[in-house]
Parts: sequence; structure tokens; C-alpha cells
Amino acid sequence: MVLVDSVTRAGQSLVVSRRPEGAGSPGRVAPPPRSAAAGTGHLQSEPETPRLAKFHVPEIVFGSGSLSEAAHAAARLGARRPLLVTDDGLLAAGWPQQLTHHLHGAGMRPAVWSGVTPNPKDHEIAAGHEYYRAERCDVLVAVGGGSVIDAAKGIALLAGNGGAITDFEGVDRMVNPIPPMVMVPATSGTGADVSQFCIVTDTVRNTKITILGRALVPDVSVVDPQLLTTMPDWLNAATGLDALTHGIEAYVSRAHNPLTDHHALQAISLVGGHLERTMDHPLEQESRVFMAQAALEAGLAFTNAILGAAHAMSHQVGGLLDLPHGVINGILLPHVVRFNAEPDPARFVPIAQALGFRGAADGRWSQALAEDASEWAAAEVRRLADELGVPKGLSEIGVTEADVEKLATMTMADACLSTNPREATRDDIEALFRQAL
Repeated sequence: MVLVDSVTRAGQSLVVSRRPEGAGSPGRVAPPPRSAAAGTGHLQSEPETPRLAKFHVPEIVFGSGSLSEAAHAAARLGARRPLLVTDDGLLAAGWPQQLTHHLHGAGMRPAVWSGVTPNPKDHEIAAGHEYYRAERCDVLVAVGGGSVIDAAKGIALLAGNGGAITDFEGVDRMVNPIPPMVMVPATSGTGADVSQFCIVTDTVRNTKITILGRALVPDVSVVDPQLLTTMPDWLNAATGLDALTHGIEAYVSRAHNPLTDHHALQAISLVGGHLERTMDHPLEQESRVFMAQAALEAGLAFTNAILGAAHAMSHQVGGLLDLPHGVINGILLPHVVRFNAEPDPARFVPIAQALGFRGAADGRWSQALAEDASEWAAAEVRRLADELGVPKGLSEIGVTEADVEKLATMTMADACLSTNPREATRDDIEALFRQAL
């Protein structure tokens, strides 16, 4: 396994059994235990009355060799002069050039902008918007990872509303419509191609801001697993851990529902079954397809259920140190799982099962066994992170004790914390940061 550089409740839910290596399908679906039955001492399945649920999703085209479909999608959306947003790494891999060829073939005159770096900065979004206006573009097309896709969303937001990108921090701050967007993800984890999130680094405050709104859900997502084969190993590991974090946090989120539960557990199972194999066999197409599906399903889950403390904390570390988001998640997630499971381990039983935990063959889960399952899930996340070469503590990537108070303060203002399943005080967040050091 190649090491990562030293720097990523309501309703009936479903459990996806872990797919054995070499099997031909993602797994079998079976109902999990739900909650403790009063007075029995066992955790039993209990149907709950579903709440009203909305599920935002773009049009999705999925499959190897589907890159050319992005051009057809842009044409259907009325593009004549699309802005193709990408980065230097993708240009080196050749994917934007292929997409540009397809766009020309569909009768368009694309402009290309690649001035985005990892963890896209506020001033980069402003520069991209200026280029969009100068080139008189009409549609946004992005090919790249989460940073590229978030940059394209930011440019679209400014194209429709003007101002500075930091003006839109929070929920539904945009007023006017934004240009159509077609996204082509080139990593397997961020879910940005289907989400209503836009994450941007505020370089004045050295933090990542969360912009959330239904208008930011792209019009079309074209998922071509072939693009994943050119990711460097560290990025494959980081984005895979991001997808795992999305799945786990979406499943336990206060805003989860039966629709998000299914996608979250499917994503968890797929990451657990295939991420390591993509590291060992990077050109194997089957595992790449399953990781592309994992990223997609995790994105569908978290954009509708939102996230939790791991992301709220990770955003602050990433903004402070400009490091890969998924690696930071890999460090923080085991600590957050233990914190959230302490008052309610039952909710983590299906997560542990999706990752391969075995127990309670009779289908009855004691409180003690549920606690064992939640601890096993936290340990399994850390084991996977170890296999991928993720540092064991935040101190190894540059976080110090002196940073903790500032990081905790900024975490408390992050929108993702509002849907964490357990109420977290500032003292709790500080304690979690210290545990993760």
C-alpha cells in the first residue's frame, strides 16, 4: 500500500451487506436493528413514521466512457460559449482536452480556465468570475475533483448574483438564478458533483466557509470511472476517506431520512470493500467503478442529510493549513464516531455491519453488543486510515495546542455542526481536537 504524503432520524433504514472480494454485485440489502425496545434489554427493529423528506438530485449519467455525454448535456442546457473549469493536474492527464474536443464537436466554443488550486481560495473564485464575464460565457462545465467543482459553483454563484464569494456564507444566501452547470468528477469521494454545498477558503480568516443552497445542485453530473485512473495515490486515498466520512455522518445526521439512509450505507459498504483495492490495483476497472458509485451515493446522502462534527472540524483545519480535506477527516472521524456513539451506540450498528462487523446472529442486539459494534466501527476507520498511510494525529500535519481554541471557535459557527447527532459544546469540540492531536 502506498503511503499518503505526510500531509482527507427518522424512518426505516437499510443495511447493505459487505460485498465479498470478487463477487459480481455490490451486496444484498437487509433490514438492520433500529433502536432499544423499552424494558427488553435488546435492540430490536421498530418501524418509525417517516417525516416529510425532500431529496435534491441532478440528472446523472454514470458509466465508463461517458465523458462525451458532458458535451451533449451542455448543449441541451443552451451552451454556446461554456467555461470549462479544471486544474493543471487534470490538464496534464489530458481529460479537459478530450472534453474540449467533444464540446467543439457539439458546436460550442469553450473557454478554459484552470486557475484553481486545492481548497479553492476566495480570490481564485473572483478571478474565475472575471474570466467568465470577459469571455462572455453562458454555462459552467467542470472536470476535476471537489476543488474544481466548488470553484465552478462559486463562479456560477457570482455570475448570477455579483459581490464577493464570502458574502454568501451560510444557507440560501443567493437571491438570483445562476447559470447552468455540468460537472464531471475526476476523484472518488467529494460528492461535489451532486451536492448543494460549495466550500471555499476565506483567506482573510484562514478558514473554510460553507455555502449551502439548493441552487448549487448541478444540473447534470457525468460520472466516468475512467477518469479515476489518473489520480495520484494520495488523492485516491484522501477522497475515498472523504466519501466514507460523508456516508457515516449522513447516516447519523439529525436530518437523515429513509432516502438518505440507503445511499449512506451503500456508500460505506462500497468504500470498505473497494478503496484499499484501488490503491493496490490502480488500473483495475471494476474497483474504480465501485468507488465512483460510492462517491456518488455518499454525495446523494450528505447533500440531503447534511453532515456533522467531523466535517465542521475538518473545514477549520483545512482552512488553517491548506491540507487535503479527506486526510483530515481520516484523522478526526474515529474520535467523532466515539463521541457521537456514547449516548446512542445503536445508530452505529448498521454502519459497523456495512463495514463488515459480525455479531448477533439471532438479530437481537444487547446494549453491550451495540457498544462493541460502535467501537469496532471507529477502530475500523482508523485501521483503514493506517492502511492508506494517514497520519495518526493532527500534530503530524501541523496543528498545535495553541491552535485548538481558535479551531473550536470557528467550528461552532460551521453549518455542518447543526446536524451532528449529539449536541456538542465548545468544550466538547476542544476536547475532540485535543484527543486528535
